[in-house]
Amino acid sequence: MSALGEERVAAGERVGAPALRRAPRMRAVVGALLRKELRVELRTFESVPAMSLFSVTTYVLFHFGLQQNSVAGPLASGVLWVTLLFAAVLGVNRLFVADAEQGGFDGFLLSPADRSALALAKALALFTYLVVLELVSVPAFALLLLGVSLWQAMPDLLAILALANLGVAAIGTLVGALAVRTRARDLLGPLLSLPLLVPVVIGAALCTTPLFRDPVGGMPLRWLLTLALYDLVFAVIAYALFDFLLED
Repeated sequence: MSALGEERVAAGERVGAPALRRAPRMRAVVGALLRKELRVELRTFESVPAMSLFSVTTYVLFHFGLQQNSVAGPLASGVLWVTLLFAAVLGVNRLFVADAEQGGFDGFLLSPADRSALALAKALALFTYLVVLELVSVPAFALLLLGVSLWQAMPDLLAILALANLGVAAIGTLVGALAVRTRARDLLGPLLSLPLLVPVVIGAALCTTPLFRDPVGGMPLRWLLTLALYDLVFAVIAYALFDFLLED
């Protein structure tokens, strides 16, 4: 190899080395922040119990309000996803409140950590809250309202739930960081998040509807891919804008 080639290889190694060193640090910071979020939730029980109780109460209201012992098809899918959506908004509203009230934002800004780590940790925390919510909410829905067997919808339902959770986590992190800086955050959070989450509900409901019929229909892959693309778009938007929201 010529001297010029060796210099280029060395220069490439010098440029790539910081990026390689930054990746483990990023994972460590995200892991530490995520553990902090989960420990705070385990100590305070501010988000997940409220989300779970809200969803179960809503199913009870639907059970009596619809005057039906069971639902199936599009009605069952709509009840499930609208309930999960409103329960998720409760978690979005509380996502950044502790950091804003107890100086968590200031402490993080003073640290040398990459600010995107906080966005990723918050999104993972919200995703975890949604998983725990669904472990309570989906069986309660099947018990109180669903007219067909829940097992026949598996494992397709799990894939739809995971994609919907990713979209809610990305949008919720973005909206939560924006709303927490305002005085009317309890009002502004739902007003901003609900319109952005409507496509998630539409895509998830259309994907779930065939699974709640007897016999079970095929899951529409077009809507599943649309839901995945919507998740990706808002994940990129949240990643790009979070630094500015954190500073303002």
